[in-house]
Amino acid sequence: MPDIVIAFFALGLLAGLIKADLKVPQSIYETLSILLMLVLGLKGGMALHGKFELGMLAELLPIAALGLALPFVCYPILRRVVGLSLDDAVSVAAHYGSVSAGTFAVVLTLVEKSGMPTNPQTTLYLVMLELPSILIMLWFYRRHSSAGSKGSILREALTSRGVLLLGGGLLIGYLYGPVGLAPIKPVLLDGFMTMLALFLLEMGLCTAKVCSPLPLKHWRLMVFAAGMPFALAWVGIAASLVLRLPAGSAVVLASLTASASYIAAPAAIRAAIPNANIGLAMLAALGITFPINVLVGLPIYQHWVQLFY
Repeated sequence: MPDIVIAFFALGLLAGLIKADLKVPQSIYETLSILLMLVLGLKGGMALHGKFELGMLAELLPIAALGLALPFVCYPILRRVVGLSLDDAVSVAAHYGSVSAGTFAVVLTLVEKSGMPTNPQTTLYLVMLELPSILIMLWFYRRHSSAGSKGSILREALTSRGVLLLGGGLLIGYLYGPVGLAPIKPVLLDGFMTMLALFLLEMGLCTAKVCSPLPLKHWRLMVFAAGMPFALAWVGIAASLVLRLPAGSAVVLASLTASASYIAAPAAIRAAIPNANIGLAMLAALGITFPINVLVGLPIYQHWVQLFY
């Protein structure tokens, strides 16, 4: 049987496809997404409390460099094979270079339940991978087009809700640790799985909305979105072997490199590249890649990692 939170995603997907009278209010979805990113940051900070060492940078900096490289793996395929315009190719590449907070939450739960060993800094992978790809692709776009926003790229990225919540939660969790966070533990930390289940229910509904009906004229992009996660997962596995990560951390990294952003990247791209069709990126990232990862991909990536451990 799949993990219980995956069942909630499947329920939302089914409800959306049969056009059932089920809807998560927008205010509830916004609250859930805020709480999820905050709790992920808190969990990461707690894991590092009293354990952070400068030596961890030898692992984290190469992972950040991976975030810079991933969009340039995707961009030539999107431009030459899929046939997207410059604006749309940059947009989709930024989404696939960045990572999915939802996928991260699910795979972290999977790894914790399976008892696979992880490094304390594993919870930082999301932050290290989310920003670099967005920044590098916005810079790339400005170099190749005069149509982009003239605001500060760094400010656009760093002031996004996801970065503030993850970074702020990380700092709070690191400074206060398990003892300091004890008063909020019953509601926030112990309620994480419930929040994730409800969030995935809404993600199932959103996926059905994006994919119904399927825009078959974009079949090349859909093939890319279905196949690319499995190729990108191997990039994460290879990096894990080079960095000698423990098995659990390797599964998390492979799952993140296989994922695509549908929260942080759309907000940054919409502001900086006004001519990009965000609907195409959402079709690929949320409509196809996200369900493939949570329904099929994560157990496969775990199996692939275990071949080397």
